[in-house]
Amino acid sequence: MLDISRLRVLRAVIATGSIRASAASLGYTPSAVSQQLAALQRETGLQLFERSGRGIEPTAAGRTLAAEADTLFEAFSRVERVVGDLRAGRVGSLSIGYFGSAGAAWLAPTVAALRAEFPDLRLDLLLTEFTPGEPDVDIFVAETGVERPGSVEVRELADDPYLAVVRADDPLAGLSQVPLADLARRHWVDNDLREGPCRQVLLNACAQAGFSPGFVVETHDYRTAMSFVATGIGLTVVPSLGIGELPAGLTTVPLVAPTPVRHLGLAVKKSIARHPAARRAVELLEGLVRAGQSRAG
Repeated sequence: MLDISRLRVLRAVIATGSIRASAASLGYTPSAVSQQLAALQRETGLQLFERSGRGIEPTAAGRTLAAEADTLFEAFSRVERVVGDLRAGRVGSLSIGYFGSAGAAWLAPTVAALRAEFPDLRLDLLLTEFTPGEPDVDIFVAETGVERPGSVEVRELADDPYLAVVRADDPLAGLSQVPLADLARRHWVDNDLREGPCRQVLLNACAQAGFSPGFVVETHDYRTAMSFVATGIGLTVVPSLGIGELPAGLTTVPLVAPTPVRHLGLAVKKSIARHPAARRAVELLEGLVRAGQSRAG
């Protein structure tokens, strides 16, 4: 295999026309340049220079090899620029995984800021609750007994308590809080598509309160469930992050004894954790959580 540093010496000698001048430009001694050229001739099995008076002249083989090396060094320079851009987060891609309510609350401002700060960065968004994958940055709901792989750094993002969503004329509407067991005899509107961690948090809390929810309508998302609540069919219980703007005529009531809470986390691949765009995505998401907590307080 050819030594790239010796090819660099070859190009310098041909460009400057002398060993002494090339040594000065490279920061080498003349004897070191001569040694590099001799080693390159041995590697290639070619005569790259010949004596000309008190100096040397490149042979046709030497000129051809130097010309071909120009293409190599142009490509190498491009790679070096890409490395610098990747360090600065100017190119490349970043994938962000999310679940529905997190996407609705946090994804748009996060993506807008990343696009403004890293315009050459490609952002890939993955709704991981329906399309499993391994994104670079993943907003997730923690599951009991499930550990994230060792290839990611995990940090706690937020605790998301569940609230009862009821009509404004419901007897519960005027209460500052309601024990979960008081909902045992009420009609419930289901709001989850699958048997995942969000549903399990709620079912576990209800079991702790001594009952199983009486679902009379099955819907697959929070907004649809709340529209059914508005008709008077029943109530629904939704994580606070998933509520957003309540439809007219509805209100929320905090739940206690116990309060169902889902724990939200952020997983970042260790291989990408130092990437400026990945670090910025984490900063933005944590900032949005803090801003939401300040407004709630």
